[in-house]
Amino acid sequence: MSLFISTAHAAEGAAQQPSMIANIGMIVVFVAIFYFLIWRPQSKRAKEHRALIESLGEGSEVVFAGGLMGRITKIDGDYAVVELSRGVNIKIQRSSVISVLPEGTLNSL
Repeated sequence: MSLFISTAHAAEGAAQQPSMIANIGMIVVFVAIFYFLIWRPQSKRAKEHRALIESLGEGSEVVFAGGLMGRITKIDGDYAVVELSRGVNIKIQRSSVISVLPEGTLNSL
């Protein structure tokens, strides 16, 4: 026996290591938690946004990521020309649209 370090002895009936099934079960629980809290809601939001982008047409009143609102006058593939006010047209990416407003909203503002 050393002067500074005592010898450790394992007690009989000490806790055993978890079984392989318990380890696999824990991994399955973590994957399920991540799926329902992270992956599924994110994919649902992405699917809704894709549907919104596909539904855009000329005359739609939209709000896009910069917070500006306008009416779509022309769609060119992945881009749209938006009229912010009379004579002020800008070209934006369709994916930057975050919301479609009800008809007549811009006139009431």
